[in-house]
Amino acid sequence: MSIATLKTLATCVVALAASTSAIHAVAADPLRVGVLIPGSKSDKGWMESGYDGLVAAQKELGPKLKTQMIENINYADMEQALTNLASKNQLVIGVGGQTQASVLKIAKRFPNVKFAIVGGNKGQDMPPNVAGYDVKQAEIAYVAGAAAAMLSKNGAVSYVGGMEIPSIVNAGKEFGNGARSINPKIKYFESYTGDFDNVSKAKEATLAAISQGADVHYHILNLGLRGMEQAASEKHTHVIGSYTDRCGTDPLYIAYSITGVGYQVQYAIDQMAAGTWQPGYKAFGLAMGPKASGMVVCSPTPQMSTKIKQIEQDIESGKIKVSEG
Repeated sequence: MSIATLKTLATCVVALAASTSAIHAVAADPLRVGVLIPGSKSDKGWMESGYDGLVAAQKELGPKLKTQMIENINYADMEQALTNLASKNQLVIGVGGQTQASVLKIAKRFPNVKFAIVGGNKGQDMPPNVAGYDVKQAEIAYVAGAAAAMLSKNGAVSYVGGMEIPSIVNAGKEFGNGARSINPKIKYFESYTGDFDNVSKAKEATLAAISQGADVHYHILNLGLRGMEQAASEKHTHVIGSYTDRCGTDPLYIAYSITGVGYQVQYAIDQMAAGTWQPGYKAFGLAMGPKASGMVVCSPTPQMSTKIKQIEQDIESGKIKVSEG
């Protein structure tokens, strides 16, 4: 073998080694994900469920995932926060339908970044780099209403929502419909505080319902839930929690509706990591299984469990029609 041939082979070996090192370096780069949580990650509600999903994804993927989170952002600062996340990450997740308008705007400025909206609504045109995940809150609110009617001793239940927007109003409507499906004569009180985080208004609304006999309360609130808890604790009534099953941790709570906020955060990250992420609207709800949506009564009777399961199946099959959202 000539000296020239040996030199050529040596050059090829060096080039191959350099190429292999480059491939390994690229493979070792973690997936970068930014998450915007408009409220508090410890609100015992929607935002905390979203944060739990982020934590679960980090635990699952380990060093393959690098995350950046921004929380407690008001509407005026949302676009700036999303711009910050989009400039540093491959995937940006907005936790809550209230992020949708800002996400749709910022996504157009970052066409190479993927965006996901947990609580995204159907009907709005989405850029090709945006996915909207619908938690189908109205579905599970109907089931929660049925559970509340079965659990109520006074024959009166209440619902307190935050902002009076279609998805929150539809959930309240279906909670009432679910309660009436069990007890047509049940008293149902529905109110909105105009703010997911206003503790005093949530307490005031819950106390007003209690004064009229309500003894089981449901909600779509964030930090405002603290007000409902205070009212229920003072008046010895009970709450049906949302988003995550925490049965056994607080006697104030007698049931939980699962709305899979954290599940959807983890879903977006897993899809991105696997290279299977898809844009567009995607409905979750009962059809996606118990991690996405379900009803958990903490101490159910066998009859109660059977009835709740039947209602869930009837919603899935379309026998029971519920509102969008």
